Amino acid sequence: MSVSDKVVLISGAAKGMGANEARAFAAAGAKVVLGDVLDGEANRLAAELGESRAIAVHLDVSKTEDWAAAVKVAAERFGRLDVLVNNAGILRFSAIENCSDEEWEQVLAVNLGGVFKGIRAVIPLMKAAGGGSIINISSTAGLKGFSGVPAYISSKFGVRGLTKAAAIELAPFNIRVNSVHPGNIDTEMVAGLYPDFKHVPMNRLGRPEEISKLVVFLAGDDSSFSTGAEFVADGGETSGMPNLF
Repeated sequence: MSVSDKVVLISGAAKGMGANEARAFAAAGAKVVLGDVLDGEANRLAAELGESRAIAVHLDVSKTEDWAAAVKVAAERFGRLDVLVNNAGILRFSAIENCSDEEWEQVLAVNLGGVFKGIRAVIPLMKAAGGGSIINISSTAGLKGFSGVPAYISSKFGVRGLTKAAAIELAPFNIRVNSVHPGNIDTEMVAGLYPDFKHVPMNRLGRPEEISKLVVFLAGDDSSFSTGAEFVADGGETSGMPNLF
């Protein structure tokens, strides 16, 4: 599962799962470019990981110019780019009837548009490096529907489809593209959403490190024959309803 000396760009890296992924990559010997709109928190994480190991960049994933700047930083600082983790995402709650154009467009711009723009931005550097790995963080919301979050569901299903399209298109260049589908993970985004876990057979939240280890595996050479695949880590949530009778 070696990612030693690989260069990794992570969006939404300042906190939550993104920060946990960054720490996991750094601990495994990778160099990490921390992209986020939260500049202060990203800079503090870069300082924690060490100047030789990490650098923070301002990255609004909905903006093409921010992606171009982040990729340029990776190339100038570390000389290459081997791995992209499209981690940034936002969650908004509303019924379809009450979902405004602005909310719909914002969620799609970040959660799906950001993934597309990230993939597009890293292709030239990955081609130059002779290949790479792109890991798109989707969700169990990209595998099943539920009410109250129509834009989020649509965006995460879109990430699933885009992953497969990109995997086919980029396979000739030795660039692998996979999606990760976490269930409810113990982060700020889902804090307080579920007072119990009756919908999860394992009856608990996932831990951020349980996702990070999967992401690091997909970035490394041990997953070299995996592309266009969906990797689910959800405590059994998408298997069906537990304790039905």
